[in-house]
Amino acid sequence: MSIVIWARVSSREQKEGYSLDAQLRATRDRAEREGLKVAREFTVAESAKRGAEREQFNAMVAWVKKNAKREMISHLLAHKLDRVCRNMRDAVRMQELEDQCGVKLMFVDNQFGPGAAGALSFNVMAAVAQYYSDNLRTEVLKGMNEKARQGWLPGHSPFGYRNVTADKDEPIQIDPVDGPTVQRIFELYSRGDTTYKGLADALAAEGRRHSKSQLRFPHQTLSYILNNRFYIGEIEWQGQPYHERHKTLVECATFNICQDIMNGRNRRTGSPKIPYGGGLFRCGFCGKAMVGEEIKRKLMNGGCNSHFRAYPINNEQSIFTCFVVDW
Repeated sequence: MSIVIWARVSSREQKEGYSLDAQLRATRDRAEREGLKVAREFTVAESAKRGAEREQFNAMVAWVKKNAKREMISHLLAHKLDRVCRNMRDAVRMQELEDQCGVKLMFVDNQFGPGAAGALSFNVMAAVAQYYSDNLRTEVLKGMNEKARQGWLPGHSPFGYRNVTADKDEPIQIDPVDGPTVQRIFELYSRGDTTYKGLADALAAEGRRHSKSQLRFPHQTLSYILNNRFYIGEIEWQGQPYHERHKTLVECATFNICQDIMNGRNRRTGSPKIPYGGGLFRCGFCGKAMVGEEIKRKLMNGGCNSHFRAYPINNEQSIFTCFVVDW
């Protein structure tokens, strides 16, 4: 007969010193003492929050159902019950696994006897595990809400900042490397003469990286940064706006200019190297925006003569009724 080993720690438990290696060592020792062959081991570190998608857990259940008969699997071995069952729903799935495939639960620490008394003990322990999970979620949310009221973003700070847990007075600080990169992103984009691709090219040419493994800034990341009001000192948590206490990276005026550009209200077109190419000037006669073009003519000696021409964007009237400039 063979068994499947399951080991799990949540994100918080990892910080508190729980170890997957310790669980694996204990379960392997139990399997060796019982003379059981280990068919497969599943290990996962995941969040304990309600509604979290337990992909590895679902994959383990599916694998056991598929291979229970072929691998002659008799038990699913874990360190304790709460490593497998975080709530009553998990307990029901484990019971279905036993009913459908004959795979029973086995633990290193928890032992449940046969019959009604054993089933009662199992159900009580499963209910306790669910209470712990629900209570942990409540306490975590309570702490995060209080942190937001105090003016600090709960969770991980966005690109350009870093979390400093050791500093209680300023837990979110400007990153010395990524912070100036965020300022450069807003500076370049606020000029109104570039796209996300052009912005990514300019950042790459300056040697500014999104991360160690990603040299170029993805378009989605640039859009997220340019739309993130955190950089001007604002956050929204649980639908409520809060004024943050962290140091701002971007001035409100620059941020608003970028918003106008992204919404098409202040985008300059054409090449900034060509006079009037951005359409910033208007004709004094018709009021239309002035645009420009570079005209090149070949010379008889083989050379090339170039000059710029500016005219109103209204082409139908530009030659006859508006002032035309050639220089």
